Amino acid sequence: MLVAAIAAGCATRASVHEVRAEVGTVRAELTEVRVAQDLVAADLARALAELRSIDARAAETQQTLRDATSEVVRLRTRVQVTEDEVRQGRVAAGARPATVPAPPAAVTPAQPAAPPAATPAPESNPRDGRDETVEQAFAAARNTFRAREHGQAVLDFLDFIAKYPKHPLAPSAQFWIGEAYFVQRDYPQALIEFNRVLQMAPTPPAAADALLRIGMCHASLREPVPAAVAWERILRDYPRSDAAGKARSFLRASRTPSR
Repeated sequence: MLVAAIAAGCATRASVHEVRAEVGTVRAELTEVRVAQDLVAADLARALAELRSIDARAAETQQTLRDATSEVVRLRTRVQVTEDEVRQGRVAAGARPATVPAPPAAVTPAQPAAPPAATPAPESNPRDGRDETVEQAFAAARNTFRAREHGQAVLDFLDFIAKYPKHPLAPSAQFWIGEAYFVQRDYPQALIEFNRVLQMAPTPPAAADALLRIGMCHASLREPVPAAVAWERILRDYPRSDAAGKARSFLRASRTPSR
Protein backbone atom coordinates (compact mmCIF):
# COMPACT_ATOMS: atom_id res chain seq x y z
CA MET A 1 0.00 0.00 0.00
CA LEU A 2 2.85 2.35 0.79
CA VAL A 3 4.34 1.73 -2.58
CA ALA A 4 0.98 2.38 -4.19
CA ALA A 5 0.59 5.64 -2.30
CA ILE A 6 4.08 6.76 -3.29
CA ALA A 7 3.33 5.88 -6.88
CA ALA A 8 0.06 7.79 -6.72
CA GLY A 9 1.87 10.80 -5.27
CA CYS A 10 4.44 10.73 -8.03
CA ALA A 11 1.64 10.50 -10.60
CA THR A 12 -0.13 13.45 -8.99
CA ARG A 13 3.03 15.58 -9.09
CA ALA A 14 3.56 14.69 -12.71
CA SER A 15 0.00 15.68 -13.50
CA VAL A 16 0.49 19.01 -11.72
CA HIS A 17 3.65 19.65 -13.74
CA GLU A 18 1.78 18.83 -16.94
CA VAL A 19 -1.09 21.15 -15.98
CA ARG A 20 1.35 23.93 -15.18
CA ALA A 21 3.08 23.40 -18.48
CA GLU A 22 -0.23 23.54 -20.32
CA VAL A 23 -1.22 26.71 -18.42
CA GLY A 24 2.08 28.31 -19.39
CA THR A 25 1.49 27.33 -23.01
CA VAL A 26 -2.01 28.81 -22.93
CA ARG A 27 -0.69 32.01 -21.39
CA ALA A 28 1.94 32.29 -24.11
CA GLU A 29 -0.71 31.74 -26.76
CA LEU A 30 -2.94 34.38 -25.15
CA THR A 31 -0.05 36.80 -25.18
CA GLU A 32 0.50 36.13 -28.86
CA VAL A 33 -3.21 36.62 -29.54
CA ARG A 34 -3.20 39.95 -27.69
CA VAL A 35 -0.17 41.10 -29.66
CA ALA A 36 -1.90 40.06 -32.88
CA GLN A 37 -5.03 41.94 -31.81
CA ASP A 38 -2.99 45.07 -31.12
CA LEU A 39 -1.41 44.79 -34.55
CA VAL A 40 -4.82 44.33 -36.19
CA ALA A 41 -6.20 47.32 -34.25
CA ALA A 42 -3.28 49.45 -35.41
CA ASP A 43 -3.84 48.32 -39.01
CA LEU A 44 -7.54 49.15 -38.70
CA ALA A 45 -6.74 52.60 -37.34
CA ARG A 46 -4.44 53.24 -40.29
CA ALA A 47 -7.07 51.96 -42.71
CA LEU A 48 -9.71 54.23 -41.17
CA ALA A 49 -7.40 57.21 -41.41
CA GLU A 50 -6.70 56.41 -45.06
CA LEU A 51 -10.42 56.01 -45.76
CA ARG A 52 -11.16 59.40 -44.20
CA SER A 53 -8.41 60.96 -46.27
CA ILE A 54 -9.81 59.29 -49.40
CA ASP A 55 -13.31 60.54 -48.54
CA ALA A 56 -12.00 64.08 -48.14
CA ARG A 57 -10.17 63.88 -51.46
CA ALA A 58 -13.26 62.43 -53.12
CA ALA A 59 -15.37 65.32 -51.80
CA GLU A 60 -12.86 67.83 -53.14
CA THR A 61 -12.78 66.01 -56.48
CA GLN A 62 -16.57 66.02 -56.69
CA GLN A 63 -16.69 69.76 -55.99
CA THR A 64 -14.02 70.33 -58.64
CA LEU A 65 -16.01 68.23 -61.10
CA ARG A 66 -19.15 70.21 -60.32
CA ASP A 67 -17.35 73.48 -60.94
CA ALA A 68 -15.82 72.14 -64.14
CA THR A 69 -19.18 70.79 -65.33
CA SER A 70 -20.92 74.09 -64.70
CA GLU A 71 -18.16 75.90 -66.56
CA VAL A 72 -18.44 73.46 -69.48
CA VAL A 73 -22.19 74.03 -69.58
CA ARG A 74 -21.61 77.77 -69.70
CA LEU A 75 -19.08 77.43 -72.50
CA ARG A 76 -21.31 75.09 -74.48
CA THR A 77 -24.23 77.47 -74.15
CA ARG A 78 -22.06 80.39 -75.21
CA VAL A 79 -20.71 78.43 -78.20
CA GLN A 80 -24.21 77.41 -79.24
CA VAL A 81 -25.47 80.97 -79.04
CA THR A 82 -22.45 82.19 -81.01
CA GLU A 83 -23.01 79.56 -83.68
CA ASP A 84 -26.66 80.58 -83.95
CA GLU A 85 -25.65 84.21 -84.31
CA VAL A 86 -23.09 83.28 -86.98
CA ARG A 87 -25.72 81.31 -88.88
CA GLN A 88 -28.19 84.17 -88.64
CA GLY A 89 -25.47 86.56 -89.78
CA ARG A 90 -24.73 84.37 -92.81
CA VAL A 91 -28.39 84.18 -93.70
CA ALA A 92 -28.70 87.93 -93.36
CA ALA A 93 -25.54 88.42 -95.41
CA GLY A 94 -26.96 86.20 -98.14
CA ALA A 95 -30.16 88.21 -98.20
CA ARG A 96 -28.50 91.64 -98.21
CA PRO A 97 -27.63 91.93 -101.94
CA ALA A 98 -31.31 91.93 -102.80
CA THR A 99 -32.10 94.77 -100.40
CA VAL A 100 -28.89 96.84 -100.45
CA PRO A 101 -29.79 99.08 -103.43
CA ALA A 102 -32.98 100.35 -101.75
CA PRO A 103 -31.51 102.20 -98.70
CA PRO A 104 -29.20 104.56 -100.67
CA ALA A 105 -32.17 105.76 -102.65
CA ALA A 106 -34.12 106.50 -99.47
CA VAL A 107 -31.32 108.44 -97.75
CA THR A 108 -31.59 112.21 -98.06
CA PRO A 109 -28.96 114.88 -97.26
CA ALA A 110 -31.24 116.46 -94.67
CA GLN A 111 -31.14 113.45 -92.29
CA PRO A 112 -27.44 113.71 -91.21
CA ALA A 113 -28.10 117.25 -90.05
CA ALA A 114 -30.21 116.12 -87.05
CA PRO A 115 -27.50 114.26 -85.04
CA PRO A 116 -25.03 117.20 -84.96
CA ALA A 117 -27.77 119.39 -83.49
CA ALA A 118 -28.22 116.91 -80.60
CA THR A 119 -24.54 116.34 -79.89
CA PRO A 120 -23.86 119.35 -77.59
CA ALA A 121 -26.18 118.02 -74.83
CA PRO A 122 -24.33 114.69 -74.31
CA GLU A 123 -21.01 116.54 -74.26
CA SER A 124 -22.14 118.53 -71.21
CA ASN A 125 -22.77 115.30 -69.26
CA PRO A 126 -21.32 112.31 -71.18
CA ARG A 127 -22.21 109.87 -68.38
CA ASP A 128 -25.96 110.14 -69.06
CA GLY A 129 -25.71 108.43 -72.42
CA ARG A 130 -23.45 105.73 -71.04
CA ASP A 131 -25.70 105.05 -68.06
CA GLU A 132 -28.72 104.90 -70.33
CA THR A 133 -26.94 102.31 -72.48
CA VAL A 134 -26.00 100.29 -69.40
CA GLU A 135 -29.55 100.33 -68.07
CA GLN A 136 -30.87 99.30 -71.46
CA ALA A 137 -28.45 96.35 -71.57
CA PHE A 138 -29.50 95.31 -68.07
CA ALA A 139 -33.20 95.65 -68.90
CA ALA A 140 -32.73 93.59 -72.08
CA ALA A 141 -31.06 90.78 -70.13
CA ARG A 142 -33.81 90.86 -67.52
CA ASN A 143 -36.48 90.72 -70.20
CA THR A 144 -34.76 87.63 -71.60
CA PHE A 145 -34.98 86.08 -68.14
CA ARG A 146 -38.67 86.95 -67.86
CA ALA A 147 -39.22 85.29 -71.23
CA ARG A 148 -37.90 82.10 -69.53
CA GLU A 149 -34.88 81.97 -71.82
CA HIS A 150 -32.70 81.27 -68.82
CA GLY A 151 -29.61 80.04 -70.69
CA GLN A 152 -29.49 83.14 -72.87
CA ALA A 153 -30.25 85.34 -69.85
CA VAL A 154 -27.21 83.92 -68.03
CA LEU A 155 -25.02 84.74 -71.03
CA ASP A 156 -26.46 88.26 -71.29
CA PHE A 157 -25.86 88.98 -67.60
CA LEU A 158 -22.34 87.53 -67.84
CA ASP A 159 -21.61 89.85 -70.77
CA PHE A 160 -23.05 92.74 -68.77
CA ILE A 161 -20.72 92.03 -65.82
CA ALA A 162 -17.75 91.63 -68.16
CA LYS A 163 -18.45 95.03 -69.77
CA TYR A 164 -19.45 96.91 -66.60
CA PRO A 165 -17.80 95.12 -63.62
CA LYS A 166 -17.79 98.26 -61.44
CA HIS A 167 -21.29 99.46 -62.24
CA PRO A 168 -23.82 99.46 -59.35
CA LEU A 169 -26.03 97.11 -61.38
CA ALA A 170 -23.29 94.44 -61.63
CA PRO A 171 -24.25 92.73 -58.31
CA SER A 172 -27.89 92.68 -59.45
CA ALA A 173 -26.82 91.05 -62.70
CA GLN A 174 -24.93 88.41 -60.71
CA PHE A 175 -28.03 87.85 -58.57
CA TRP A 176 -30.13 87.20 -61.67
CA ILE A 177 -27.56 84.66 -62.83
CA GLY A 178 -28.07 82.79 -59.57
CA GLU A 179 -31.84 83.20 -59.96
CA ALA A 180 -31.68 81.61 -63.42
CA TYR A 181 -30.10 78.48 -61.96
CA PHE A 182 -32.46 78.58 -58.95
CA VAL A 183 -35.64 78.51 -61.05
CA GLN A 184 -34.17 75.58 -62.99
CA ARG A 185 -33.61 73.78 -59.64
CA ASP A 186 -29.85 73.61 -60.17
CA TYR A 187 -29.33 74.47 -56.51
CA PRO A 188 -25.58 73.62 -56.25
CA GLN A 189 -24.74 76.01 -59.10
CA ALA A 190 -27.20 78.58 -57.77
CA LEU A 191 -25.33 78.51 -54.43
CA ILE A 192 -22.09 79.30 -56.23
CA GLU A 193 -23.63 82.23 -58.09
CA PHE A 194 -25.41 83.71 -55.04
CA ASN A 195 -22.18 83.51 -53.01
CA ARG A 196 -20.51 85.56 -55.74
CA VAL A 197 -23.09 88.26 -55.07
CA LEU A 198 -21.83 88.42 -51.48
CA GLN A 199 -18.28 88.85 -52.77
CA MET A 200 -19.29 91.61 -55.17
CA ALA A 201 -21.65 93.54 -52.86
CA PRO A 202 -21.51 92.66 -49.14
CA THR A 203 -24.12 95.36 -48.43
CA PRO A 204 -27.92 95.40 -48.46
CA PRO A 205 -30.12 94.87 -50.29
CA ALA A 206 -28.11 92.68 -52.67
CA ALA A 207 -26.34 90.75 -49.89
CA ALA A 208 -29.54 90.22 -47.89
CA ASP A 209 -31.44 88.95 -50.94
CA ALA A 210 -28.54 86.66 -51.88
CA LEU A 211 -28.41 85.23 -48.35
CA LEU A 212 -32.16 84.61 -48.44
CA ARG A 213 -31.76 82.61 -51.65
CA ILE A 214 -28.69 80.79 -50.27
CA GLY A 215 -30.81 79.59 -47.36
CA MET A 216 -33.56 78.49 -49.74
CA CYS A 217 -31.04 76.55 -51.85
CA HIS A 218 -29.76 74.72 -48.77
CA ALA A 219 -33.33 74.02 -47.67
CA SER A 220 -34.14 72.58 -51.11
CA LEU A 221 -31.04 70.39 -50.82
CA ARG A 222 -32.30 69.20 -47.40
CA GLU A 223 -29.50 70.96 -45.53
CA PRO A 224 -31.40 72.70 -42.72
CA VAL A 225 -28.36 73.75 -40.68
CA PRO A 226 -26.61 75.93 -43.33
CA ALA A 227 -30.03 77.22 -44.39
CA ALA A 228 -30.71 78.46 -40.85
CA VAL A 229 -27.19 79.94 -40.67
CA ALA A 230 -27.83 82.01 -43.81
CA TRP A 231 -31.20 83.28 -42.59
CA GLU A 232 -29.86 84.08 -39.12
CA ARG A 233 -27.06 86.06 -40.72
CA ILE A 234 -29.69 88.26 -42.40
CA LEU A 235 -31.31 88.98 -39.04
CA ARG A 236 -27.93 89.73 -37.48
CA ASP A 237 -26.30 91.81 -40.23
CA TYR A 238 -29.29 93.23 -42.14
CA PRO A 239 -32.22 93.35 -39.67
CA ARG A 240 -33.93 96.26 -41.46
CA SER A 241 -33.82 94.75 -44.95
CA ASP A 242 -36.90 93.46 -46.74
CA ALA A 243 -35.35 89.99 -46.71
CA ALA A 244 -35.28 89.97 -42.90
CA GLY A 245 -39.04 89.46 -42.63
CA LYS A 246 -38.95 86.49 -44.97
CA ALA A 247 -35.94 85.07 -43.13
CA ARG A 248 -37.90 85.17 -39.86
CA SER A 249 -40.79 83.33 -41.48
CA PHE A 250 -38.49 80.65 -42.91
CA LEU A 251 -36.75 80.18 -39.56
CA ARG A 252 -40.07 79.93 -37.75
CA ALA A 253 -41.32 77.35 -40.26
CA SER A 254 -38.11 75.31 -40.09
CA ARG A 255 -38.24 75.17 -36.29
CA THR A 256 -41.91 74.17 -36.17
CA PRO A 257 -42.16 70.36 -35.81
CA SER A 258 -44.15 68.71 -38.57
CA ARG A 259 -47.26 66.78 -37.55
